[in-house]
Amino acid sequence: MTAPETIDSALKRLAQLHPKSIDLSLARIEALLDKLGRPQDRLPPTIHLAGTNGKGSTAAFLRAIAEAAGERVHVYTSPHLVHFNERIVLAGEVVDDARLKAAFDRVEATNGDAPISFFEATTAAAFLLFAENPAERLILETGLGGRLDATNVLDAPQCTVITPVSLDHQGFLGDTVKQIAGEKAGIIKPGAPLVLAPQRPEARSVIDAVAMQIGAPVLAWGEQFRAYPEHGRLTYEEDELLWDLPAPALLGPHQIVNAGVAIAAARLCGYGHDAVREGLKRARWPARMQRLKTGSLAYIANAKGAELWLDGGHNAGAGEVLASGLGQMAGAGDRPLVLISAFSANKDAVAYFQYFTGLASRVIAITFAAGREGSQTAQAVAEAARRAEIPAQTSAGLTEALHDALEDYDQPRIVICGSLYLAGEALALDDGAQVQSTPG
Repeated sequence: MTAPETIDSALKRLAQLHPKSIDLSLARIEALLDKLGRPQDRLPPTIHLAGTNGKGSTAAFLRAIAEAAGERVHVYTSPHLVHFNERIVLAGEVVDDARLKAAFDRVEATNGDAPISFFEATTAAAFLLFAENPAERLILETGLGGRLDATNVLDAPQCTVITPVSLDHQGFLGDTVKQIAGEKAGIIKPGAPLVLAPQRPEARSVIDAVAMQIGAPVLAWGEQFRAYPEHGRLTYEEDELLWDLPAPALLGPHQIVNAGVAIAAARLCGYGHDAVREGLKRARWPARMQRLKTGSLAYIANAKGAELWLDGGHNAGAGEVLASGLGQMAGAGDRPLVLISAFSANKDAVAYFQYFTGLASRVIAITFAAGREGSQTAQAVAEAARRAEIPAQTSAGLTEALHDALEDYDQPRIVICGSLYLAGEALALDDGAQVQSTPG
């Protein structure tokens, strides 16, 4: 008997259906979804998110709020950290291999020989699963951009969310924040309220213009709503509303913004104070300023009195919020800060590192094995750190870099950062797993 096909082999076959791993268009996925019976028309009420930074954390808060209200929640995010299945949550549970493989088979059989990108094919499979498994809510994150992203086939989401926009994926979205904001604004739909996180002026002007042209009401941070830390808690405020809430479970000052944006969207969707309160406490999102306390890497760090942290942010905006959070941590001036870093080939490591100048004692540069774009060399990452005026060296891998940091510094604060692919490898080490490498 032939062994059942694995998810790995199915992913590799789907990746061969189109020569480009990224090719932004809606025509191919719309044609495929039409053949599949338009599952996008049978989804539960949907919150659609775009933005450069904070989408995943905002989605995590929204999921936790909806589940605290007793709802079954579907979630679609990307990329994954270790297993592809993480991208698709069905009614609160990560999709199992059998249902995922069955959805892939249906997509491939229906698509036939027509070209379809990897992300389009897997998004179509996700829509099939979301349409055919009961839930009260779908939280849908764009993969890249918004206007031509494969998720942007919904005519009437309940609301849309645009998190902070900054430079990233310039080769596909444009070379300026203004151009990128125009792509993100493509998810705005007529009559569907838009919740808008803090934006740079050039991004805000573009998004406002699109919303006005389309006829979508805008709820903007600092205008219709705001959130701020107070006495170790979070205060959420609208013109005629003031909520005293627990501090977000996700760490870092930037999570105040993500939580506030999530609360505004949650209120639009009818969630009340109790669900919001519990959701803020329950939210989980790995590799976003995550303290590693258990596992093989943490065991090595703990034995030397060091702290070990993990963050998957990979662009300048992510570097800025991570550096700000680390700079405000207790002991920031006492513990040496060591970054163990790797970056995808298309990322600007200098722009990321510039926020750590004067804060980080050293960068230890390594590479990762997985990843759509491939890894920069450790030498290139080390040189980027030096250009940001941070001492740097290279190491052979995660474990070796950790030992290097512990040998050179007394009780350091060590942060594994620069790439979600690197974060996935760190988490996989503790699970004894292999990261599922995919082109999408």
